[in-house]
Amino acid sequence: MKLLLSSNSTLFGEPYLGFCKEEINSFLDENSAKNIVFIPFAAVSFSYDEYEKNVINGLNNSSITIKSIHHFENKKEAINNAEAIIIGGGNTFHLLHEIYKFEVYDSIIEKVKNGTPYIGWSAGSNMACPTIKTTNDMPIIEPPSFNALNFIPFQINPHYLDANPDGHNGETREQRLVEFLAVNQTIKVAGLREGTMFKIVDNSIQLIGDRTLRIFEYGKDPKEFTNQDDLTFLLG
Repeated sequence: MKLLLSSNSTLFGEPYLGFCKEEINSFLDENSAKNIVFIPFAAVSFSYDEYEKNVINGLNNSSITIKSIHHFENKKEAINNAEAIIIGGGNTFHLLHEIYKFEVYDSIIEKVKNGTPYIGWSAGSNMACPTIKTTNDMPIIEPPSFNALNFIPFQINPHYLDANPDGHNGETREQRLVEFLAVNQTIKVAGLREGTMFKIVDNSIQLIGDRTLRIFEYGKDPKEFTNQDDLTFLLG
């Protein structure tokens, strides 16, 4: 498989997709992907048309064509004909609900497992995991299952933060992930900080970005890893 999984789409003070557009465009180019199907189903408070336009403008790549899946009457055929699939961020529960609703769940899995490049950020990165159980989003709608696309054998927590705001008495992100591990003891969780992404090609995995990665495992202290470290243990 060929996966590019980003924690986020935008860094503070930068334009949409500003920090990651070079990596995304290079990833598409090295895989000769020109005709891209975009899945905007994580959008809730703005339109799919607007989301499509934002992605096209953000990537600013005249050598590719991006078309949102909501324009296609036959969505399965659109997936089957895609040279790459991009899934954007937003609400992960809504995203998965719509993927099931439009019956493209199996088509996406088959297509990507047969080598079609997959790019996701935030909710789109959650979707590459075994489940969506480590998303940060509210369950505003109930999908038929929490099972995601299962392209990787570990969970991602996008937008991972260490800090807790002063005066906030709720659980930290780390405490929430420890709760997940208490119930799901055999799976690792990658706390993927903003400005970083995973590039996964077959049996290789690379952390891209200057910030460290935090890995959580049941019964162990969290560990920090840099973009110079070997992360193949995450792939099992």
